[in-house]
Amino acid sequence: MRRRLAVLRHAEEVSGNVAMTCRYYGISLPTYYKWLRRYEADGVDGLRDRSKRPRTSPNATRADVVDKIIHLRRNYHFGPEKIAMYLQRYHDVTISRSTVWRILCHLGMGRLPTSQRYQRHDRRWKRYEKQRPGHQVQIDVKFVEPLPKVSKTGVSLKPVGRRGKFY
Repeated sequence: MRRRLAVLRHAEEVSGNVAMTCRYYGISLPTYYKWLRRYEADGVDGLRDRSKRPRTSPNATRADVVDKIIHLRRNYHFGPEKIAMYLQRYHDVTISRSTVWRILCHLGMGRLPTSQRYQRHDRRWKRYEKQRPGHQVQIDVKFVEPLPKVSKTGVSLKPVGRRGKFY
């Protein structure tokens, strides 16, 4: 603000030549005249830095769609592709998966923790726990007769005792 005021005063009081003042300070003529218009309209406050943020963003994603994306991510741990498909199918909102990913990253929800990531059903760890030991367990037992041993004389010998039984 002080530098801009010094440029305006230099052109008016010292040199009297706008082009030479702009060349001396290294600014363009349109910039000088923009500062002069602001100074004449608003005074010293007109020389302050102004925000370059656009006043409107007509192509921005609507707030209700962003809320739905956040809800699906937090409650169902969906990824960008599944969120885009869900919004298309159930809410008639067409949004690309890259836009969903950009929104999630902007909100700090980019990658899910390992415990919340999708795992295939055949690779999931399943805990087997029942009310009491042996609950809903069935065991089948089958006795298998061993093959008889044949002696050197050709007579078959039958095994004796429990050692000869197989279950």
